[in-house]
Amino acid sequence: MREAVIVSAARTAVGKAYKGTLRSTRPDDMAAVVMDEAIKRVLGLRPEEVDDIILGCAMP
Repeated sequence: MREAVIVSAARTAVGKAYKGTLRSTRPDDMAAVVMDEAIKRVLGLRPEEVDDIILGCAMP
């Protein structure tokens, strides 16, 4: 097993459930934006170099 490292982190915006501006945004669309942003924050990292991403959800 290779060494695991954390090279970047990002999060989504926060909104009010059921009434907020993000109510019609799909969670997987938000996750895609977060993953793209986390990769962009690491200079020189290409998306194809990423082996794994750990993603969590605080409120399903």
